[in-house]
Amino acid sequence: MEPLVIARFLVTAFFAVVFLQSALDKLTDAEGNLGFLREHFKSSPFPPEMVGPMFRVLTFLEMLAGVLCGLGVLFLSFRHDGMNLASWGLAVAGLALLALITGQRFAKDYGGAAVVAAYFAVDILGLMLFS
Repeated sequence: MEPLVIARFLVTAFFAVVFLQSALDKLTDAEGNLGFLREHFKSSPFPPEMVGPMFRVLTFLEMLAGVLCGLGVLFLSFRHDGMNLASWGLAVAGLALLALITGQRFAKDYGGAAVVAAYFAVDILGLMLFS
């Protein structure tokens, strides 16, 4: 197996795990996550009633990214046309990460934003592996 194929597989699998776990956590403990987010954004310019819709959009993006990356991993393992699913998964993951970093910056959680930036860098590198 070529190193490029292995790298594509690993990056895609990484984001499948990250986003499926995060989305499932949000779905199984929605109230706990919403409580944390309401507290996290209490000093931000976002009105409190926006936290719920933002939470739902983020959960959807994370689930979509995780599913697409997961399917991409399966298809990359058995067929080469999985590159499209994996690429789309990484693209949606990038959108989810942009949403996360935007929220972190508005909440003035610069440490959290730095962590998201590292994930974003891995995502961009992953997308470049598919070009």
